[in-house]
Order: sequence, then C-alpha cells, then structure tokens
Amino acid sequence: MPSSPFPDPAPPGSGRHARRPRGVAVAAVGVAVVLIAGAAVWMSRADIVAVQSPRVAGVESPQPTPVRASGSPAAPSTRPASRKPPARVVAKGGWIPVDQAAWDGQLAGYRRTKADPPGDAGNLPEFRADCRYSHRRPDDPIVAPGLPGASHMHSFVGNKAVDAGTTADDLMKFTATTCKPTVDHSAYWVPTLYEAASRKPVETSGFRVYYRSLRDNSTGVVPIPNGLRMIAGDAKRKVPTPRGAQGQFYCAFYGPGDIDGYARSDNGNWPICGEPASLHFMLQFPDCWDGRHLDSPNHKDHLTFGTNAGCPAGHPVRIPALTFDIAYAAKGSKAGYYLSSDPDGRSASSMHGDAFLMWNADAMNQRVRNCIAQRRTCDNDGYDPFSL
Repeated sequence: MPSSPFPDPAPPGSGRHARRPRGVAVAAVGVAVVLIAGAAVWMSRADIVAVQSPRVAGVESPQPTPVRASGSPAAPSTRPASRKPPARVVAKGGWIPVDQAAWDGQLAGYRRTKADPPGDAGNLPEFRADCRYSHRRPDDPIVAPGLPGASHMHSFVGNKAVDAGTTADDLMKFTATTCKPTVDHSAYWVPTLYEAASRKPVETSGFRVYYRSLRDNSTGVVPIPNGLRMIAGDAKRKVPTPRGAQGQFYCAFYGPGDIDGYARSDNGNWPICGEPASLHFMLQFPDCWDGRHLDSPNHKDHLTFGTNAGCPAGHPVRIPALTFDIAYAAKGSKAGYYLSSDPDGRSASSMHGDAFLMWNADAMNQRVRNCIAQRRTCDNDGYDPFSL
C-alpha cells in the first residue's frame, strides 16, 4: 500500500476531543480515526462509474454553464413573460468549468480580507458547520442530476430544498438550512442507514462538517469555490467490514473503550457499542483542487490529496479539506444494519458522502483567513475560546 498522504495520527485520547469534550466527535478516536478512515474511503477511484445525465422527458438539458463562484444570485431574467412557467433548468454531469471571472473575484475578496485578532483560540486549524437531518430522497444532484428517483436513498442535511434537479444557483436562491452557521447554504448527504431486522431507517443524530488543514502548514491555502462538488467513499464497494477493518462504523464516546464495539453483529460487519457509546462514521475529503473544474465525470478527478510540501502540479490549488463526522442514535444489534447503497451485502464498505458547496462568500473568506491561514481553532461562528 502506498504511504499515507496524512500526517501521523495522534494516539487515542490526546487529540482534539480529549481537549474539547463536546459536540459530535469523540475522545477515544481523535484525529487517528479521521486520518485512517479518510485514507480508506478515498483509495478507490476506478470503481466509480461516471453518470452522464440523459435528456429528461419534457426538459431540454442545457450545455454546462459556468457557475458563479462568488455565491451571488443570478441576475433577473429579461426575457418576456410566458403563459407557461419555464421548465426548471437541470444541470448536466461531466466536466463543469468554474466561472473564471467570478473565481478571480472571490480570490480578490479573500486577499482583501484581514484576520481578526484570535484571542485565546486554540491552534487546530479548522472551522465547522453543525447540521441536523433535513430530509430523505432517492435523489443525487451530483451523480444523477435531473433524474428524480434514479439513486438509492440518501439522507440529506443542510440546505432544505435539495432534490435531483438542484443546481448551484438553487443553493444560493433557496437558503433555508439545518446547519449552523446559516451562512453555509451547502448540501451534504450520505446513503440512508437501515436496521436489518425492522428495515426502518436510522437517521443521523449529529452531522458535523469540519473544514480544516490536514497539513503542518497552511501555505497558499485559499477559500473553496462556490459550486464545488465532491464525493468521498465508494458506493460500489461491497466487501466485509469485520473488526479492525478500515472504512467501518465505530463506537464513539468520551473516555476509554473499544471503538470496534464490545461485540459484533451476526455477520461481523457492525459493532455493538457499550454504554454510553453510539455508532459513528468519518469521511475524509481531499485538500487540493485543479483550479479549473467544479466537477468531473467520476466526481473525484478534479480533486486530490496533497502533502506537507504542497499540492501536485495537476491540482495546484490548496483548499480546506472537509471531514464528515457523523453520529447515529443507534448502539448496534446482533441483526446489524445495511446501507441503501448495499442492501444485500449488509456491510459498511459502500458508505460514502457527497458535498455540494455554497457559502456566503465573505463568510467563507473570513473563516479561511482567521481559522485555516492563521491556524486557529474556530467553531460555528468564530474563534473557539475553549480550545487549548
């Protein structure tokens, strides 16, 4: 196996959560789980199938149009009124170019942004959004845009208006969200988890999205362009996830304990957690962007992982890396669970996450300047004064 692009993980109990025991994440796992699980879920790229959106009946699919990186709403239409409401514009898949002028404008705004005094904030370079469950749909506006019902079931958090036809402009137009801060208009989603015995869905009880530096420096980091799409994990991966496997659900809590559970489900793929732990999962996204595309045919080729030395030539733009820290109000059972992406195999290996990013541009710029570039710990709204 190639060497990991991540820095060496801290031992359990010495990471962020031991110092800051609150929120969704957990002391027993700390940074180590982020790094190990993240490496596992990004490894496979060839197995992901590019989904090109065919024409939808009654809707003419337009050619891909550059998306405003500034996050500003589209200008009002000057076309004459029609007797019938216009058909909804549906995005196509494939290579989606960034609007270079808008991206240049966002970068110019970032360069003008001055860091606020950090006070007693900690030195973990990150900010975050804490989100609640919003809705469930068999839709995927990244992989199957404009095709309602074409996906396995997904559980969405963040932007409340997301469906198969959602575009980047829609995220800025319809901004009601289940996330804090509310200046985050993004949509995040994962395959729905089900109880194997009852076949009832188990929705997320906590969903924290970290935006962080994975490296020992923040040289050259810039904000994430609005409209960027990304996927971590592999919905088509279907292998067992026994005790100790990478890319599995784990038991999270504050204090000592076995993250693999004190027991396993009958098929061995799911932990059974002791008190007071519950099921968690972490997904790690890359930190280098090609600077030219908001999406790619397999939804991964426009992004990659860098190193402490910087980003590779093909992906030269260093951006904050997303980490999904997902909690479920479930403790495990002998019958186990299954994901909507693998109802037959009933393992955790097909777990994956999607992010369709849209922020108030000034808010994103300030957070990247304060928290990532300055390498200070921030919470939902600003510097985190409780970190050490």
